[in-house]
Amino acid sequence: MDKRLKEIIKRLKEAYPNVRCGLNHSNPFELLVATILSAQCTDERVNIVTANLFRKYRSPEDYLKVSHEELANDIRSINFFRNKARNIQNMARKLIENFGGEVPKTMEELLTLDGVARKTANVVLGDAFGIAEGIVVDTHVARVAKRLGLTANEKPEKIEKDLQELVPKKYWIIFSHWLINHGRKICNARKPKCDECFLCDLCPSAKVKSE
Repeated sequence: MDKRLKEIIKRLKEAYPNVRCGLNHSNPFELLVATILSAQCTDERVNIVTANLFRKYRSPEDYLKVSHEELANDIRSINFFRNKARNIQNMARKLIENFGGEVPKTMEELLTLDGVARKTANVVLGDAFGIAEGIVVDTHVARVAKRLGLTANEKPEKIEKDLQELVPKKYWIIFSHWLINHGRKICNARKPKCDECFLCDLCPSAKVKSE
């Protein structure tokens, strides 16, 4: 790990010491559902919806007891709610049929579930099971990583590979949470607050450089 990245990690760790997953959940299954819902939707909106959803549905079986229309209506304020309702029900069915109703703990198995791509699988493995299979790359992680010069790629899978080669594995799970928080609070998409950023002097994209 080079000196610049070491200092970036040091400062992020100090700035966001208690950072955690932004999706409310109490077990791996709830996190899986919430992460499927979060695609192209804010965590805040998902948490509003799941507050009621997780009271109504507590197991994979519960999601299969209702019609597609009823579940879709329960999550209708979420982007692409009809498609996500279908994915959640298909996912629940596969959990029951293939995994005894339990969320699997491997990337390969998670990727067989409807609505689950690599980012979702990384979230579940990291935050539900503490397994560092990869690094979560969402829009915040991609943006901040590019601005910091940690990657020049645009595609999430290539950004993840670049970060895996740079960041020590012991930080893989927490690193994405640091960048997500930094992206929300400081390194915004439209108007990054470079004058307030504690990484300014280490960032090749910063508009304001430390003296």
